[in-house]
Amino acid sequence: MTTLTLPLLFLADTVVLPGMVVPVQLDGERQAAVDAARLAAKNTDDNPQVLVVPRIDGHYGAVGAIAEITQIGRLPSGEPAAVIRATGRAKVGIGVNGPGAALWVETTTLDEPSVDDETRELAREYKAVLVSILQERAAWQVIDTVQRITDPSELADTAGYASWLEDERKVELLEAADPKERLTKLLEWARAHLAELEVTEKIRDDVRETMDKTQREYVLRQQLAAIRKELGEDGPDGPEDYRTRVEQADLPENVREAALKEVSKLERSSDQAPEAGWIRTWLDTVLEMPWNVRTDDTTDVNAARDVLDADHAGLDDVKDRIVEYLAVRTRRATRGLQAVGGRGSGAVLALVGPPGVGKTSLGESVAHALGRKFVRVALGGVRDEAEIRGHRRTYVGALPGRIVRAITEAGSMNPVVLLDEIDKVGSDYRGDPAAALLEVLDPAQNHTFRDHYLEVDLDLSDVLFLATANVADTIPPALLDRMEFVSLDGYTEDEKVAIARDHLLPRQLERAALSSDDVVIEEEALRTVAGDYTREAGVRSLERLLAKVLRKVTTKLAKDPSIAPVQVGVLDLNEYLGRPRFLPESQRDGSMPGVATGLAVTGAGGDVLYVEAATMEGEAGLSLTGQLGDVMKESAQIALSYLRANGARLGIPVEALSGRRVHVHVPAGAVPKDGPSAGVTMTTALASLLSGRPVRPEVAMTGEVSLTGRVLPIGGVKQKLLAAHRHGITEVVLPKRNEADLDDVPAAVLKDLRVHLAEDVSEVVAIALAAEDATARTVQAA
Repeated sequence: MTTLTLPLLFLADTVVLPGMVVPVQLDGERQAAVDAARLAAKNTDDNPQVLVVPRIDGHYGAVGAIAEITQIGRLPSGEPAAVIRATGRAKVGIGVNGPGAALWVETTTLDEPSVDDETRELAREYKAVLVSILQERAAWQVIDTVQRITDPSELADTAGYASWLEDERKVELLEAADPKERLTKLLEWARAHLAELEVTEKIRDDVRETMDKTQREYVLRQQLAAIRKELGEDGPDGPEDYRTRVEQADLPENVREAALKEVSKLERSSDQAPEAGWIRTWLDTVLEMPWNVRTDDTTDVNAARDVLDADHAGLDDVKDRIVEYLAVRTRRATRGLQAVGGRGSGAVLALVGPPGVGKTSLGESVAHALGRKFVRVALGGVRDEAEIRGHRRTYVGALPGRIVRAITEAGSMNPVVLLDEIDKVGSDYRGDPAAALLEVLDPAQNHTFRDHYLEVDLDLSDVLFLATANVADTIPPALLDRMEFVSLDGYTEDEKVAIARDHLLPRQLERAALSSDDVVIEEEALRTVAGDYTREAGVRSLERLLAKVLRKVTTKLAKDPSIAPVQVGVLDLNEYLGRPRFLPESQRDGSMPGVATGLAVTGAGGDVLYVEAATMEGEAGLSLTGQLGDVMKESAQIALSYLRANGARLGIPVEALSGRRVHVHVPAGAVPKDGPSAGVTMTTALASLLSGRPVRPEVAMTGEVSLTGRVLPIGGVKQKLLAAHRHGITEVVLPKRNEADLDDVPAAVLKDLRVHLAEDVSEVVAIALAAEDATARTVQAA
């Protein structure tokens, strides 16, 4: 125990326990106590101290709280005030003299006994009951503070803040120095209060349940309307307005029931509650959806085909498929046949082809031909599964998926939805969007598609989905199986000229603010640009070059308008575009043995692939360069082994291979290459090297080779033949088993190409290698 002399500060109807921090309004008596304390501590570094004694109903407490004065100032009303922090208990003693006008007393501090295990157990029980009380009162922040208190005495003294304790009981706690005694009393009082709260809540629930539901809702609605009117919140977005909008909207029955449930939740919630904002956003999304809006499809099949032909040249496969879909749908509608539950009435087409062939723009043409709304969904780089299925409404900033947003944007339930770049969809820890598309693109399942945000069934069976991709290899097999595969392999030169003349040139003339009176580009010039300045499956580079020509023409006209119209012919292209960037392959030097021309398919369409072979002194073996994949390396090894085993039969001297190293290189080493279709090309290049007979430059080949010399079938025949045609190749060697694929190749291309079908590598070598007398003449001339 310690004896202190402190000024008295009486608080009426307030009990301060150690650990509490409270503001005190200063009247004359309290101001005197504060001034006296400050005067006594003037020459010390300690905070001024007072003894705070409760005065309850005119009775003075025998024990007070020793408190430090931490701050002195004024209340917002301008009255003086001080903030005190209680630090301990002290018993009020006899009065003594002290500075100032305050009443000074001699006090004796009350020391607390040590804490034993029983006290700690009482503290744990009291903390549990106290947390239950705070939970009933929804005081979540206070719970966190209580949970962090570990000292039993400090925990007991927090009761000074409890509004459910009478001041007389707080005085008992102040006078009890032993924390065990305090906790025992508090545990009894807290349990009684918790039981009272539970009984009150039970009575409230019983009364609520016994009320008539209709009457209760009516009374609550009237009260809520009156409250909102007084608060000025009775606006157009009120719950009553939402209920009216839902009841008047043309919604499916299951959607209407879900919307009315959400409106009921909104009516019961406060405007300040986060749930109110979520519910409003959800209701707005549902009401914006065109649940029962459908456009009428065009029934004239011939007119639809005319629209497709007018918008795009070529692409007969996809045009035929669209016309077939329209014809079947029209016939079913005429006969009154409808799909049961929407099951299987939609269509999903996958347009796979190199860049620039018109896959994306074809979607707009299809919508135009069918008389439907069109909306494009870009999937390139999408990695989050929620982008397709939507976010749960509990997330901040939750939105429906892209499919739902596309239908809302289209304004009808049967639009043409273009899923652009579906092969560029990625996956990571957030999910796999391609997997979420499985239900969307399955005509047997998408009549009950469920978005995570909407959480109601959405019928997608009337939507015509078009998916575009550059390559099908990166599309998951399960997803590709749900779509009808349509290959767009590129355009012939005649088709490119037609597209440039009818579509690209008019568009670029408009962008350059020119007309046919200002510039005339001859058709032969368009053909030269397509053949000598571009080498692509599509027409993007062709359009860029036309734009470049028109920009230069515009510059000329700006300098001298009198030269209009400007004529652009073949001879003028060198001035506008420079020298041709590509020459036909047949113009290349074909006198070098060991070089063969192959055909390949890339993400940009078909292309030619050169294989070069050489032998040199050194350790026997095979070197491969050109960033080749494992399959292509194996093809080179098979080609070398086949020639070693069958060289004598083919008339090719293979003795030179003994003790020498063979090097096979595929140019463009920065580009990764793989696949089995270069097998015959590698075999031919090695046969040319060993025989000394060059490969004819006008011949290109493709096919997989086996160890026994069989030529095995490959894919991408149409794209490879189109590439050969673009590069000026006149003869192509294909596997015999790919003969059926020639039906897909345009007749104009087949007319300019001589196609050889081979079953054995010996046939390829005989076709590709130059005759021996021709080789001799070439060497003699050299």
